[in-house]
Amino acid sequence: MTAPIPARILIIDDEAPIRRFLRVALEAQGHHVTEAASGRAGIEACALTTPEAVILDLGLPDMDGRDVLARLRDWTQVPVLVLSVRASEGDKVALLDAGAQDYVTKPFGIGELLARLRGLLRDRTAAMPQGAALHVADLTIDAATRSVLKAGRAVHLTRKEFDLLWLLASNAGRLVTQGMALEQVWGPAHLEDSQYLRVFIRQLRAKIGDDAGNPHYIFTEAGVGYRFAAG
Repeated sequence: MTAPIPARILIIDDEAPIRRFLRVALEAQGHHVTEAASGRAGIEACALTTPEAVILDLGLPDMDGRDVLARLRDWTQVPVLVLSVRASEGDKVALLDAGAQDYVTKPFGIGELLARLRGLLRDRTAAMPQGAALHVADLTIDAATRSVLKAGRAVHLTRKEFDLLWLLASNAGRLVTQGMALEQVWGPAHLEDSQYLRVFIRQLRAKIGDDAGNPHYIFTEAGVGYRFAAG
């Protein structure tokens, strides 16, 4: 079997033994693991660490896992694998309809869980746009040529400016947190460098003709991140 590509995995589960068990198994596969023992801590960890998959327990001490999933889906499409003792078909269907990608019932075999997780990570990679073009109002953003047109006229962006614009536009209508943008555009070493992000957002707005006071494309979520106009 081909070795899995290392990924950032967030475990949201209030049972410390299960978190330890999952951490050992996931780290043995080369993954980087973050843990949270409550729903609110999990939502915060998801925003700060930008995982590539989330393993979510439903029976959390402060809020139901369904509510955690709903909160996550307000701003991210990160794949979520639900891990729960609730085994009814109705529960599974409701969670899948609410945005979970898969469901594993406790008690579980680690082999099955790892296989399901590999499937989620493969699906996530396959879903990433390759050579796609996005059209938002009078903007056309082409990933294949790394070019931007506004009302048919070329907008000249640096590599980082284009990467940031593509990240925002490809998540149109969803919140892109500061941590997500910094990690994906500048890398994990720059998670605290929020000044980079502010400077580049200002430059992007100037080049695409967006007004921070009355935006049409890039909307600021104060203290959290940015949201690109949907459609």
